[in-house]
Formats: sequence, structure tokens, C-alpha cells
Amino acid sequence: MPKTRITLPDSVDHLSILDEHGQVDTDLDPTIESPLLLRMHRTMLLARRFDERLLSLQRQGRIGTFPPISGQEAAHLGAVAPLRASDWVVPAFREMAAELWRGRSLESIIIYNNGFSEGSRIPAERNDLPISVPVGSQILHAVGIAWGMKYRATDDVAMTFFGDGATSQGDFHEGLNFAGVFQLPVVFVCQNNQWAISIPRSKQTRSKTLAQKALAYGIPGIQVDGNDILAVYVAAQEAVERARAGGGATLIECVTYRVAVHTTADDPKRYRTDAEVEEWRRKDPITRFQGYLTARGLLNPDAVKTEEEAIAAEIQTAVARAEEEMKALGDPLLMFEHAYAEMPADLKEQRADFVRFWSAAQKEEKLV
Repeated sequence: MPKTRITLPDSVDHLSILDEHGQVDTDLDPTIESPLLLRMHRTMLLARRFDERLLSLQRQGRIGTFPPISGQEAAHLGAVAPLRASDWVVPAFREMAAELWRGRSLESIIIYNNGFSEGSRIPAERNDLPISVPVGSQILHAVGIAWGMKYRATDDVAMTFFGDGATSQGDFHEGLNFAGVFQLPVVFVCQNNQWAISIPRSKQTRSKTLAQKALAYGIPGIQVDGNDILAVYVAAQEAVERARAGGGATLIECVTYRVAVHTTADDPKRYRTDAEVEEWRRKDPITRFQGYLTARGLLNPDAVKTEEEAIAAEIQTAVARAEEEMKALGDPLLMFEHAYAEMPADLKEQRADFVRFWSAAQKEEKLV
């Protein structure tokens, strides 16, 4: 039998609208209403300043280990801004700006990072899942939610975030394959921040882009400048609209950079150079977005100063509230709750054993 060539899609677009100097490609500049642009800016600024405050709190021993987000805010906010409240967001562990956009409180983040399960509590009106630390596992959760949406014939969309390291996990490939086969309304947002802890992207895959991995599963893939909030927004809006209309899934690769540590237990100086970090600092997403807003007459230095002062006060209030609230937390029996709709017999038995142990320990402590 003769060979016959199979024609395959062999290209992936890269989208950039706002360069690192805040200069916009006017032909690609999206029509986004001013209130939405300003809300995006404020949330970016709040996320950055809160991230810096969390790092300070961690170094003081007032919270535990956490993963900083500085430098990746545009990839979070540009992606979630086109969503509506009824859509679902399934984060990894480095999407704080997206969580704030969706309504998570500063206090809950502080409480969570102090080890209290109450910090993961999500109000019923928010269609968001808690953060997922095991790399890539949340991708399957998002696909399952999207499958449920399609089964129920809604026009809602699921969006999940993950890092470049997750594309080396089986969960990623299983999730994209399932979404492609069943044409599910899910948007996969890869934050390609160049490093999977200490492993560079170059040692994870020989693919020229991560976006092209979508092609194998029959879904669209696009690479965007992840520090350009306009480019991320445009790509996400298109993907969300496609999913909502029944067109299936999309993979968006946001090329960005983790300018801080992987977590506060990490020392990035052992595997990357200061020069590399400084090169990416010059591409800061907030600086370029402020330049864009200033050029449009929506922002000026006085307005930024006023916003900074308001954000500083908001963060300080949240820290005080969280630290006061934590004084009343710590009921160990809560560890048995919220995992099952109906607690199974073996967990009930473990809970009863723990109650006996805990009661005895408290009596012994009183005697001492």
C-alpha cells in the first residue's frame, strides 16, 4: 500500500497586544469598558501588594509556607475577567489574583496559610473549588465539572489553571483527551512561568510551545504573552465564548515568569540567575498595564497613589481581622467534616476514637 500524507494542523498562534513598554497594537486593542479595566488594575495591584505582605508575614513567622504570585497577575485576571458568576473556576495553588477577582477574602487566605481548614471554606454562591496542591490533579476535576455542565445542557463554562510542570503529568493529557473527545466547555489555562520548581521548561518537553499539545487532542491551542493582560483577556474571551456556544475546549498557554520563589521554602538562587530574573522584571504586567491606562486617560500618578493607600489600609485591616478570628479557631473535629455528603462508617469510627483520645488528653492537661 502506498504512503499517503495525513494533513494535520501544524501551527499555533502567539498573541501579544501590549508590549513591555505599555505600547499597544491599536489594530488588536480590544473594546473593554473603562470600569472593567480599572477593576482589573485595582485587583492586580491588590494581589501584588497582598503577596508582598504575605511574604513579610511568613518571614515573621505569622503564617506558614505559601507560593508567591508576583509577576503572574495578568495571567490570572485576564483569564477570569470574561467569566460570569455561574461559571466554575478550578485553581492550582498560585492563582490568588483570580481568587480575589472571584470574591475570595484576604482574611481567608491568611487563615488558610496558617493551617486552618476554615480558610478553605467557600460560600455556596461562589462556583469555585479550593486550591489544589498536587500538580495537575485539578485538571481532571475541571473536566468532570464541564462534563456535568454539558450533561445538564447549561451554557456555563469551567476554567482551570495549572503550571508548565503540570503538562508533564498524566492528568493533563487525560483531561485534554477527554475534553476533546466529548467536546466539553472547559478552558485550560497554562501558566508557563518557565520553572517547575527547579526544573526549567527546556528539560520538561521538546515541544516548541506548550500550546501545541492541544493539537493532538483535537482542540484549539494558543500561546499568549502572559504578562499582557489584554492579550490574555482576548484569548480567554474567545475561548469562553467558544465553550459557551458548544464549540468545546481550548488550551491557552500564558508565557510569564515567576519572579519570586516557588514557595517560601525554596531558594531559586540555586538554579537560576539574577540576570534572568531582572530581564523578566522589566516585563512587569502591572507597569505596562498602568502605562496603557495612563495613555487612555484612565489613570494618573495621583490616582495610583490614592489606590495604593486604600489597598494598604485594606490589607492591614484584613490582617488584623484574620489574626483576631484565628484566636477562636482550631477545633480538631473539623478535620472529619466536609469530605463526604454522608460520613461513611469507617470515618465515624475514627472520629469517635479521636473524641475519646482528645477528651482524655484535655483532662490530663488540666491535671498538670
